[in-house]
Amino acid sequence: MNTKVGVIKAFCLFTLLTGCVEKQETEQTAKTIFQTSGPWKPLTDVRADAALVYGTVDRPGLSFEQRLQSWRDKGYQTQFMTGVAWGEYQDYFLGKWDGDTTHLREGQRDKDGNEIAHGHLIPYIVPTESFIRYMQETQIKRVIDAGITSIYLEEPEFWARGGYSEAFKDEWEKYYGFAWRPQHESPENTYLSNKLKYFLYYNALDKIFTYAKEYGRSKGLDVKCYVPTHSLVNYTSWQIVSPEASLASLDCVDGYIAQVWTGTSREPNYYKGVLRERVFENAYLEYGSMKSMTAPLNREMYFLTDPIEDRAKDWLDYKINYQATFAAQLMFPDVDTYEVMPWPDRIYEGLYRVAGTDRKERIPRAYSTQMQVMINTLNDISKSENKINGTHGIGVLMANSLMFQRFPNHNGYDDPQFSSFYGQTLPLLKRGIPVELVHMENTPFKETFAGLKVLIMSYSNMKPMKSEYHKYIADWVKQGGVLIYCGEDIDPYQSVLEWWNSDGNSYAAPSEHLFELLGLEKKVPEGTYACDKGTVYVIRKDPKHFVLKAGGDDAYFSTVSQAYHEACGEEVEQKNFFLVKRDPYIVASVLDESVSEQPLTLQGLYIDLFDKDLPVLKEKILQPGEQGYLYDLNALPDGIRAKVLCGASRVYEENVSENSYTFVAKSPAETTNVSRVLLPKKPLEVTVDGVACDTQWDEDSKTLRLVFENDPGGVKVEIRW
Repeated sequence: MNTKVGVIKAFCLFTLLTGCVEKQETEQTAKTIFQTSGPWKPLTDVRADAALVYGTVDRPGLSFEQRLQSWRDKGYQTQFMTGVAWGEYQDYFLGKWDGDTTHLREGQRDKDGNEIAHGHLIPYIVPTESFIRYMQETQIKRVIDAGITSIYLEEPEFWARGGYSEAFKDEWEKYYGFAWRPQHESPENTYLSNKLKYFLYYNALDKIFTYAKEYGRSKGLDVKCYVPTHSLVNYTSWQIVSPEASLASLDCVDGYIAQVWTGTSREPNYYKGVLRERVFENAYLEYGSMKSMTAPLNREMYFLTDPIEDRAKDWLDYKINYQATFAAQLMFPDVDTYEVMPWPDRIYEGLYRVAGTDRKERIPRAYSTQMQVMINTLNDISKSENKINGTHGIGVLMANSLMFQRFPNHNGYDDPQFSSFYGQTLPLLKRGIPVELVHMENTPFKETFAGLKVLIMSYSNMKPMKSEYHKYIADWVKQGGVLIYCGEDIDPYQSVLEWWNSDGNSYAAPSEHLFELLGLEKKVPEGTYACDKGTVYVIRKDPKHFVLKAGGDDAYFSTVSQAYHEACGEEVEQKNFFLVKRDPYIVASVLDESVSEQPLTLQGLYIDLFDKDLPVLKEKILQPGEQGYLYDLNALPDGIRAKVLCGASRVYEENVSENSYTFVAKSPAETTNVSRVLLPKKPLEVTVDGVACDTQWDEDSKTLRLVFENDPGGVKVEIRW
């Protein structure tokens, strides 16, 4: 054994035996986190609470335990993250773990036999029992032995075009009890194939996380388990199958990271017949989907944003879309835990194009300053009972089975760019309505319906996996809820072998069962129907038609407005912006393609947090398509004498006296700090140890603007007045 590694392992074991309770109390309360596969270095010292050290593979001259320790030595909580559908698992695929050289047959394959790989190299896996044991014994056990008590297994992904490998065929026969059927040959085969993919990762995570908790308990540790995952919106759009909402019901799952960023949110969609990117709107729906997925079960939720993305774009593109996704995540005031970035090495050291040129360079100083200002606010921002402005109580129903119908198409039926979903949501969102997403799998929980006045649903692009869901929806309607059902029920998946047409049931479509429970005819024509204290509106049109041409949503929105008025006696508020206050922060987004092209004007006394210079403004004007993030100086609580309000470094060791204020600022090397410091009066002296400093006093806000070069070791600032 390497002597250095042995010493580190001994140290970790000693820590576990003597201080695991205190250690866990801090590890599992991390407000801000980031993921990294590298060791600590000055250029990537982002100063979040916890580093999610990625993968157990030993790098040349550097073991996993050494990478872990490098972050601990700098004061970080350390947690563990790795892929569960792909990863650096060459020892498994090549038979070095168990001597079995046939594991390559377990990679996901498409109809033509092509292996589906991550990054064109690492195959996506069919999670067999042997792979589950491999994950338990080589990944989970090792990281817990190293003192890890928070484990993140990311992206349980099975591609819809997969399902042709020999391993998958074996799993099919074990699960269904009959021989494998090619999914491209019928809608029923596709549905059964995707249902199995869904189950395989549900089963894998259940077994791996259950093992993690049991092994942790054997060492006196309470291990927490999380699933970093794309949203149901994105996976369905990208034609990927994943367990999603069902995982929240597992006792071994403690929470999620909502993996939403420019790369997912820039997926084009249709509205008014136009196919284009709508990044803010997409991100809002993605975050909303993730939040509602866990809300009734009170699971922990981290929201992720990324200052760049996987695809090679230019720095200006990254900045504009980062602002859009960042604003979208802050529109949910009941979330205040964040993954501030993935892969800081890529962000700070990667080379990307300068807009309008062919030149590539590392992150511009202006952008790194702005980014660090933004992520440092996430260490400060807290939950709020305030709501995003607009009409609340209108929800759209989702189900995990959305992922089952995306690929391939059958019988000439198509849902281009997931338009049946966007047909229900974008006509509301674009009119300034903060539409809510409701997960069908959560309907057994009464909290799911709390505050809901109108529920919109369609079975054009999803199906109910359990009949009991209809009972809960029908009960809600009969107690006074208003349901809008949109759909022709003509897609080829209406007749797949499922509960509504088997075991004594003979419904031609699942909606017939729901309508029967509501006391209506099975085949309900378009119209409005009373159901006890509630109402059902039936629109006999698949919702994709609401967005595939201009004006296609007019009748739909009219029905929604009428339904809302009936539900609560109020009119739907139409506007072209969203705004939420999370004192002292104000987040706003002005919509294009909306009811107005008017800009949004905010007046007060603000610091502009999307401007790297942190100017103090009395007025902020946002044009359609723009987002804003402001620090409201008029919302400061009384009694604050001196404080760094915002800045591109994290503040430590604050000390306020009668006539002075001192603190230490830490942030990555080779970046510039710009800060706004609240003071009782104009300072007489500002001392910044070891570096040059530029200062500027603003009398209206009583704030000092400080500019100096960052140092991860800390820059001590002393201000006297």
